Formats: sequence, structure tokens, C-alpha cells
Amino acid sequence: MTYDPRPKNTGFLRAHRLRAAGAACVVLTAALLTGCGQDSGSTSTGTETSEAARAVPERTTSPSPSPSASLTKDQQKRKKLLASTKITFDKAVTTAEGAVKGGKVTELDLKGPGKSDDDTDASASASASTSASASMSASPTGASSSPSGSSASPSASPTATGPEWVAAVVAKDGTEHTVRIDAVTGKVVQSVEDPDQDTQEKSRTAERIAKATQTPQEAAKAATDKAKGTVTSLDLDENDKNVLVWSVDVVAKDYKETTVDIDAASGSVTGEHVDND
Repeated sequence: MTYDPRPKNTGFLRAHRLRAAGAACVVLTAALLTGCGQDSGSTSTGTETSEAARAVPERTTSPSPSPSASLTKDQQKRKKLLASTKITFDKAVTTAEGAVKGGKVTELDLKGPGKSDDDTDASASASASTSASASMSASPTGASSSPSGSSASPSASPTATGPEWVAAVVAKDGTEHTVRIDAVTGKVVQSVEDPDQDTQEKSRTAERIAKATQTPQEAAKAATDKAKGTVTSLDLDENDKNVLVWSVDVVAKDYKETTVDIDAASGSVTGEHVDND
């Protein structure tokens, strides 16, 4: 009798291996899909966030426009100058005329700190101070010999630390003086006689003062009745028609400047000009 070996169940084993391998593939595939899904989700979320950031810009706070941004440079200067000025126009007139015996103001300007006047610059002031010192040294009493009775030497340094009123003041004999007044304290910073005046010029100046029956204060009131604001300058001179007028500069609330011409004899308005700068 021939013994035939028992055939091995190779088909069953092969199927079992295939099922095991398939299960392993399923587990591995699931893991891979889960990982890919998470990466895809995070990438998608990051992309959406980036897109949203681009679509909605960051909120920024826009600075509110400064009130001075709409003002011109000249208007800003006027605003700053007036804000630091404490002494009004009429008080400056009174103080300037009090610094010169029998004096009358023919010109008055509000200037910023360090601004030298056309008639008296720093070198002229230094020269006047030196001459006055020499004169006082030569005099036994040290008193001034000025015919108008005012001191020829400055009462203080001609350079003020703040704004100042610069006035031209004429004495009875027609001699003109420059008087500088601290526009914060009201004190006289300097009082100097103009050395470059001859007799004929003094006579003409005295005649002009006699014709000006309107005072600086009256001229300023007439000007501000026409153009509301603050007086910053006044000048007695003849206009294009040879009429003696007070030219008054008035700064309004918007810091624009208007020049109003007032007839120095009648007090009537003869001209008006608005400076929009």
C-alpha cells in the first residue's frame, strides 16, 4: 500500500496571509489618511486665516487733524505770537509814550523774540550804549544831557526773551526815539534816541504829529470797528493820495490779517486790505 502524504492546505494559508496583510494595509491607510487629513486641515485653516487677514486690514487709529494744520505759516506765527502776548496794544502805547517826555507814538509793532527793529538793530543798540556810558563817565553827576529828558542808554538788554512791542515815539521837538517794551511783563526794555536826524527832518516829523488829531487809540478803535480782531501794528504815514493816515493791522480769530487805513484827521476809514496768507 502506497502512502500518499497529506496534501497541505496551501490555499487556506495563502488566504489567511492575504487577509492579515489586507488588515495591516487598512490600518496603515487609515493612519495615513488621518495624518493627511490633519495636515490638510491645518494647512487649509492657515490659508483661510491668511486670506482673511489680507481681506480685512488691521484697524488703525487715524490721528485727528490738528486745528493748526489748515493754517498757513503766517497764520501759525500770528497765533503763536498772540498766545504768548500779555500786554495789549493800548497799554503798550501808554507805556511807550511815558518813556519819552512829551512823546507821541507814531509807530508800534508787535514782534517775536529776537526780532530786531528796522530802526535799531543790535549793533546800533550796542553803539548807543557805549556812547551813553562814555557820556556818563565824562559827566560828574552821570546824568543824561538829552534835551528831551529821556535817557540815551538802554534800560536793559535790547534782546527780549519773549515777544515785545517796538514803538517809534516822537518828542515835542520832533526827535524820534525807539522804545521797546516786554509784551509779557509790560516793562520798558530799551529807550534809544535816533542819532541820524537833522533839524529839517525833526521839523517835518513835528508837523506831521500836529496834523494827526486822531490818537493811536482812536485809530485802533475805528479799525477794529471795521475789522474785528486784535491790533498788532500801527503806523502814521501818508497814503498814495498824500493823505495822512494811521495804517492799522488787525488779526482776526482765524489769524488772517487785515490792514485798515484811518484818516489821521477825521477818523474815517479810507482803505482796507485783507492778507489771506
